[in-house]
Amino acid sequence: MPERRTVALVTLGCARNEVDSEELAGRLEADGWQLVEDAADADVAVVNTCGFVEAAKKDSVDALLEANDLKDHGRTQAVVAVGCMAERYGKELAEALPEADGVLGFDDYADISDRLQTILSGGIHASHTPRDRRKLLPVSPAERQESAVSVALPGHGPADLPEGVAPASGPRAPLRRRLDGTPVASVKLASGCDRRCSFCAIPSFRGSFISRRPSDVLNETRWLAEQGVKEIMLVSENNTSYGKDLGDIRLLESLLPELAEVDGLERVRVSYLQPAEMRPGLIDVLTSTPKVAPYFDLSFQHSAPDVLRAMRRFGDTDRFLELLDTIRSKAPEAGVRSNFIVGFPGESEADLAELERFLNGARLDAIGVFGYSDEEGTEAATYGDKLDEDLVAERLARVSRLAEDLVSQRAEERLGETVRVLVESVDEEEGVYGRAAHQAPETDGQVLLTSGAGLGVGRMVEAKVVGTEGVDLVAEPLTGSLACSEEAGR
Repeated sequence: MPERRTVALVTLGCARNEVDSEELAGRLEADGWQLVEDAADADVAVVNTCGFVEAAKKDSVDALLEANDLKDHGRTQAVVAVGCMAERYGKELAEALPEADGVLGFDDYADISDRLQTILSGGIHASHTPRDRRKLLPVSPAERQESAVSVALPGHGPADLPEGVAPASGPRAPLRRRLDGTPVASVKLASGCDRRCSFCAIPSFRGSFISRRPSDVLNETRWLAEQGVKEIMLVSENNTSYGKDLGDIRLLESLLPELAEVDGLERVRVSYLQPAEMRPGLIDVLTSTPKVAPYFDLSFQHSAPDVLRAMRRFGDTDRFLELLDTIRSKAPEAGVRSNFIVGFPGESEADLAELERFLNGARLDAIGVFGYSDEEGTEAATYGDKLDEDLVAERLARVSRLAEDLVSQRAEERLGETVRVLVESVDEEEGVYGRAAHQAPETDGQVLLTSGAGLGVGRMVEAKVVGTEGVDLVAEPLTGSLACSEEAGR
């Protein structure tokens, strides 16, 4: 019997890429490939790249080069690039990086097994020619669902497949194979984006916005819960638009309570929310539904009106603060995070001061700050009045220092709060770590529990916040919560 072909998936970038990697893993395993964790143990290393900003592109290239080095020292025979950077640049990336044995676009995902086998056998699969994926679906959202059957949508795999395609879990097994044993998993709610922010190239290579059907999201969530997942995070380029192409812009408000009722699930989290699209009904559901985290990942980007208009965005400092006040009037403990761009073309000192005014009043739990840089193909890249790179770096350092101080202060405000912590790691030397409802995976800090007796990964623990370490919390498990965890572990 011939030895099974082996493949390793190396994932960079956002949670959406993680979902795409697990879909690729499901397709490959269904076709007889053996999945391995270490690229050095694989016949083929597949690198799922990120193409969002320059730093992410550099990380992707570095990962491809690192995987290529394994061809001289390990089992690896081929290195293949997939993901956003591969989709965005196609042949250009292949020519600039001959170390990659293949550069595959989203259209290749359905035939990923054949593509890898061709490359592994020494054949050549032509790198795709990039195209504006916004043009693949109708302009009218109402007409997109019917057309979507002919368009590659990573992470939108069918919800029902023949036996053997995914681990046995009945008829709702999705086209997906989990690549880690963590108690948290992301679920694609939609793909693409209809917004035209002047600094962002994502819609051009991810396409127009299209929702997954609620039944597919529910089925995948049930399957994940059967695999031991305790928290799901709904991801897309813009979750607040969910349902608009299905005839109901309020579909998320009805879907969230259904997801929260899935057996075995402890927490549902929603990411990627647009402030300009927040609705009173959505705020109500996010702040009052049991098991739905009162968590708001709001894409503010800036707060000075002139900068926001140049970004093709909406709002201002006072309207944003009013939105946060509304959220906290309903859920004082709600978690809020956001990202900001400083040094945008034309940004004045007064604009920067306005952003600082917002940050000082917003009480955000987590803040990401980025310095502006041109992204090819975007409107902002054509703007004049660009700021000097040294000035951008100076403003980035200034706002980053402020952000670090502010999130530490916000963490200190939580002293004495009771939080529900999902345990994610247990180590005799390092201790027991998890996340509270206001903390998303990998981005928003974590909680160190002062006692780990009887606790295991995946447990949900009630704990009192007794200390802080920057953005991180230190919490003491409540006696009753530990007792429940110990009983559940028997």
